[in-house]
Amino acid sequence: MHLKTLTVRGFKSFASATTFEFEPGVTAVVGPNGSGKSNVVDALAWVMGEQGAKSLRGGKMEDVIFAGTAGRAPLGRAHVSLTIDNADGALPIEYSEVTISRTLFRSGGSEYAINGRPCRLLDIQELLSDSGLGREMHVIVGQGQLDRILHATPEERRGFVEEASGVLKHRRRKERTLRKLEAMQANLDRLEDLTAEIRRQLTPLGRQARTARRAQRIQHDVRDARARLLADDLVQARTSLAVDEDAERRLRAERAEAEQALDTGRARQADVEARAARATPALNAARDTWYQLTAVQERYRSLASLAAERRRLLGGAAEPPDPGRDPDRLDAQAARTREEQRQLLEQVEDAVDALAEAIQEREDAEAAARDQDGVVTGLLRAAADRREGTARLTGAVAAARSRVEAAENELSRLHTTHADAGRRRVQAGTEADSLALAAQDAANAAERARARHEQDAEAAAGARAAAREAEAAAQELLRAHDAQRARAETLRAALRQPDGSAAVLDGHADAVLGAVVDLVDVEPGWERAVTAAMGPFAEALTVRSHGAAVSVFESLRADGVGRVHLLVAAGAPGRSGPAPALPDRPGVRPAAAVLRDGAGEGAGPGDDDNRRGADAVRSLLAATVLTEDAATAARIVADRPELTAVTRGGDVFTGSSAWGGAAEAAGTLETRAAAEAAEAERAELAAALDRARAASGAAAAARDAARRAAEETAGLLRAAERTADRAASELSRVRAVLDSAEAETRRYDEQVAAAREHLAREQERLREAAERLGAAEEHGEEDTETVQLEAAARRDELHRAATTARTAETEARLALRSLEEQARALGNRAASQERAAAAERRAREEAERRARRRRIQARNAEAVLAGAEQLLELVAASAAVAAAERDRAEAVRAGLDAELTDLRAANDRLAARLAGLTDSVHRDELARTQQRARIQALEDRSLEELGLTPDALVEHYGPHLLIPDPDPDLDPGAGSDRGPGAPQDDARAGTAPAAAEAGQDALFGVASGDPAETAGGAPYVRAQQEARLRRAEKELASLGRVNPLALEEFAALEERHRFLAEQLEDLKRSRQDLRSIIRDVDEHVERVFAEAYADTAREFEGVFATLFPGGEGRLRLTDPTDMLSTGIDVEARPAGKKIKRLSLLSGGERSLTAIALLVAIFKARPSPFYVMDEVEAALDDRNLGRLLSIFRQLQETSQLIIITHQKRTMEIADALYGVAMRGDGVTTVIGQRLAELR
Repeated sequence: MHLKTLTVRGFKSFASATTFEFEPGVTAVVGPNGSGKSNVVDALAWVMGEQGAKSLRGGKMEDVIFAGTAGRAPLGRAHVSLTIDNADGALPIEYSEVTISRTLFRSGGSEYAINGRPCRLLDIQELLSDSGLGREMHVIVGQGQLDRILHATPEERRGFVEEASGVLKHRRRKERTLRKLEAMQANLDRLEDLTAEIRRQLTPLGRQARTARRAQRIQHDVRDARARLLADDLVQARTSLAVDEDAERRLRAERAEAEQALDTGRARQADVEARAARATPALNAARDTWYQLTAVQERYRSLASLAAERRRLLGGAAEPPDPGRDPDRLDAQAARTREEQRQLLEQVEDAVDALAEAIQEREDAEAAARDQDGVVTGLLRAAADRREGTARLTGAVAAARSRVEAAENELSRLHTTHADAGRRRVQAGTEADSLALAAQDAANAAERARARHEQDAEAAAGARAAAREAEAAAQELLRAHDAQRARAETLRAALRQPDGSAAVLDGHADAVLGAVVDLVDVEPGWERAVTAAMGPFAEALTVRSHGAAVSVFESLRADGVGRVHLLVAAGAPGRSGPAPALPDRPGVRPAAAVLRDGAGEGAGPGDDDNRRGADAVRSLLAATVLTEDAATAARIVADRPELTAVTRGGDVFTGSSAWGGAAEAAGTLETRAAAEAAEAERAELAAALDRARAASGAAAAARDAARRAAEETAGLLRAAERTADRAASELSRVRAVLDSAEAETRRYDEQVAAAREHLAREQERLREAAERLGAAEEHGEEDTETVQLEAAARRDELHRAATTARTAETEARLALRSLEEQARALGNRAASQERAAAAERRAREEAERRARRRRIQARNAEAVLAGAEQLLELVAASAAVAAAERDRAEAVRAGLDAELTDLRAANDRLAARLAGLTDSVHRDELARTQQRARIQALEDRSLEELGLTPDALVEHYGPHLLIPDPDPDLDPGAGSDRGPGAPQDDARAGTAPAAAEAGQDALFGVASGDPAETAGGAPYVRAQQEARLRRAEKELASLGRVNPLALEEFAALEERHRFLAEQLEDLKRSRQDLRSIIRDVDEHVERVFAEAYADTAREFEGVFATLFPGGEGRLRLTDPTDMLSTGIDVEARPAGKKIKRLSLLSGGERSLTAIALLVAIFKARPSPFYVMDEVEAALDDRNLGRLLSIFRQLQETSQLIIITHQKRTMEIADALYGVAMRGDGVTTVIGQRLAELR
């Protein structure tokens, strides 16, 4: 086994992929310091599982990734792969060649692989540890490794030996096993606690199971008794239904006879109605004709009145036109204004010419003055000029003449451009004035449109507000209406009897006259007093007799639907019966005086029943008086103890008692009065709601109309604003053109002035040069003082003339500006007058058209009036004829209506009789429906409560069957002292399922076998079964709360306790097995370490003697009695020294001692390869030779990779790799097999 290749990429300084091919012998890696040689060693350690960043000479593991240089970007990952030749099978894997690889990403993730397949770091470490390559990396001796070995503790030195002997893997497995034992102990403790807790829970749950079994047996009796009572109810209800159905059939036959008589009467009524219907079209036609002629008469009368009024209005004189706005006169004024403007424009042209003459005169005067200045200056310079050569002066004159000609050409061009700009300015000014007037007109129109739109918008806002208010009012009324309706419904619902009254009204309609609250009405304000006086009878029912009361009470008791208070009408005196004498005092009234007969909604069809019921109520209140206050009531009962006095507020006083105080809940009478008041208020609110909705609809229509008007004016406003904006925009554009033209004119004025000044300067220079040349040629050397004085006087005179010319030019400019402004104002006035004339002319034309229309309309109105008067006479005659025909048809119809009235009265009597019979049939149908509903309810109870069909219920539990004797196995009292026992009592714990299975048929209510075959038993007695049911329910209630799941929970908990106990035993056995494995591992580790230590100690003595001739070195154990944890100490004594402590040795001796220890381990337990990083750097030549001899010995059994600077070390190598650092900070490698060179 040996290393074949090492591929590094992105690892430290190896930015690019670099591959090392190692030889089986010695491979030396050489290169200058800092070139990356040691990075090869770090790569080997890292790929074999090194996890310490400091061992790799870094601060954190991310430091192994290529960090980049100035010329190369950093990489995102480091990858190293190592290929090992496993032809000898040293690695426990079925491959002759093994490649392990490791990748680290800058994000922190890592990947490991063996032969390209992903694996764990632990898999790589265990694979290598089997061949003596452990995590201590003793086979890789890096820089500083020797010193670390010397300073290692005895226990750390022991680790080197253990790693070489391959026992570290067993020690790590032992550590993992011990951790598992610790975790197992925690689970074991928890399991024991859980088992004890379940054992404590079993006892109370057993008691609950016994209670549940007893409750199960009692529930059997409850179910059986309830089923028999329910079957009895069902049989009785079906029998009663059959009897009542026979009576209903007889009543239906009587109703059929009444229907036949009513059909005959209705046939006669239909015949008369048909004749009346045939007479109706003629009557309607006569009436329609009369109505139409009357309407036509009224329409023509209105038309004649309208035509007369139209004739009167159109006959007036039209409004004359305004004489002050004659369009012809306005046109004449505009023409005169245009003429004045033309004359002013002519004056403007004269002023322009005058300005040009003034400018020319000013320029001439200034030129003459400048010329004279030049003469004077020339005379002053004559003396100097005479000293200059005439040739230079001649050249200066020619140059000055050329510049003067160029300036004159530029001035002529500027004059032409200035004139063009002036014309554009005048044209733009005229257009701007015209557009200003148009923009003003557009702005005025927009302002008028805006005012109208604002008015419409305000109207629309008012309409919207009115619509919102109307809608809000309607919504408020709707809410009030709904609230009042809900209140009325609530009060009506409160009137429904909560006791057995409803059942009595439904089942005893013939015996009951009605509810007290329906038989009488109470005077408003006395409802609370009457309710208090009647006491519980305020919500009572009135029956015909005491026998009816007995029947009602028996029915209520049989149905179990509650209690009811009854008034008996048979025992009440009539209206004329005797009444007790009542006190005659102010504010005291008999209670019966505030009562009125009611509508009798709950009574029969006859009024006599209502009267009898009301008499019963009055009889109840015969000895009761009503007062306004409690003091009066107290005085009354003090004088007359037999009376009862009740105040308006509901306080009741008798001769021996009184009750009252704060207002209680409203009674039935008061509730009914409140319900009627609420219903009346709801009707008023409904009418108000209809009116509010109509008002809301009208407001919404007005709102929509106002909105449409506002939208229309908004459109007009937007159009006017767009017109105004376009006019303003056009005016702005023209004004911008005017401003540009004026600015251009001013710019050209400045340029002309500058050109003139430049021309003047150049002319002056030309004149000076010519004068200087002439003076130089003319005077020579003569004295020119007199000439200079005369020239100076002439110069002053010319300057005064130039000043006068400039003043005249300014005045001419001002006159021109004034004339231009006047001409522009006249042009604007003429344009305004022309527009006014055109507008007036259009107005007069429109007035003429209106006058023509009025004359035509007046003639039309005259013709309409004449025609309407003629038609009125004809329509009046036709209307008289139509009235006579209408009267005749109405007489015929009246006779038919009288006959029809008699027939309808007879049919109504028949219909009333039929309605009474129909009501009786309906009541019977309702009673039958209620009976069927009661039967259905009983059948539903049978299915829901017992799970039996009605037929099965009657078949197995009907009253015709005998009651079987009690089964002792199902006796609730039997075995009450037994039940689920302790968890360990399996026999007693199993009694619950057996008992449940034994009574399963009885518990589900199904008889086992034919009832006729049931031996023994007693006849059915309802009272006995009711007593049996009450007794069983009482016993069931005495049990208290019963856990119905106790039996199942007890069985499940007992099973869980058994399971946990078994698991606990399994855990204890597993713990014993693990402890046995640990003992076996300790024995194996102790044996292997003892053998490895003995071999290493022996080899150390030999290697030390080789490296230190004459010296003595040995290894010793720190605790020979404990081979599992003892450390290893090193004793070294070089020749000639008595010291044994390593710290007293020299640097070279310390290195050799460390090398001796490592080589001893290597030889005792050889490894396939060794990596050494500059281990011989501190050795002299002699000791280096001794070390190389050791290397030759190791070379025979192992592969050596040596990082070195020593030439002698390189000489023993079989292959050589040179490592260098390029300029960009990246390591490069070259290799050479030395055998090829030898």
